[in-house]
Amino acid sequence: MSRLRRMSPRRSYDQYCSTARALDVVGDRWTLLIVRELLAGPRRYTDLHADLPGVSTDVLASRLKDMERDGISTRRRLPPPGAAYVYELTPRGRALLPVLQALGEWGQAELGERRPTDAVRAHWFALPLLRALREDGDGEGLVEVRLEEGDFHLYVGAEDGPVYGDGPAPGEPDARLVLDSGTCEAVARGELSVADAVRGGRIEVAGDGTLAKALRDG
Repeated sequence: MSRLRRMSPRRSYDQYCSTARALDVVGDRWTLLIVRELLAGPRRYTDLHADLPGVSTDVLASRLKDMERDGISTRRRLPPPGAAYVYELTPRGRALLPVLQALGEWGQAELGERRPTDAVRAHWFALPLLRALREDGDGEGLVEVRLEEGDFHLYVGAEDGPVYGDGPAPGEPDARLVLDSGTCEAVARGELSVADAVRGGRIEVAGDGTLAKALRDG
């Protein structure tokens, strides 16, 4: 019997409603946060577990199997010398990006100040910053972001492939943004636009790309 067929049947609200059907697939705890992580591209199980503090190994494994069964993600083995399994989104899974963006925008009012117990990863600011950059309409391109917590990069305007990635940009970015955590948190809460932060000197912009020039001229 295949690994997928051994899984328990998917629970359902049993309602003929597209919202209910969507929640049948992505409404379980942790599923959408796993999607958030996979928007960065293929990830190993150990990397996912490290960047989802609080999830048990059993729950993570169960959610990943459910997502594979439901066509949201796939699992494949990397060729040697990697020879590790990675998980990645399908086109249907990547189509959840605007859902996560809308949910993040709705949740801005709930964010508040960071609590002492809150975990944080630099790349968790990727989607809010991506949303803010697109709202400002400053063009498209590869953006590297430098924070105290670490670096990440964004693919502004990307139609397919990864939306963001952990660490420095691969190759020369179209723009490089340097900002402190307080500024990034204010952008994530919707209290500050990227353009206002650049004008106020709270975001330093470097680079010769069109996007960098648009940010500086904004």
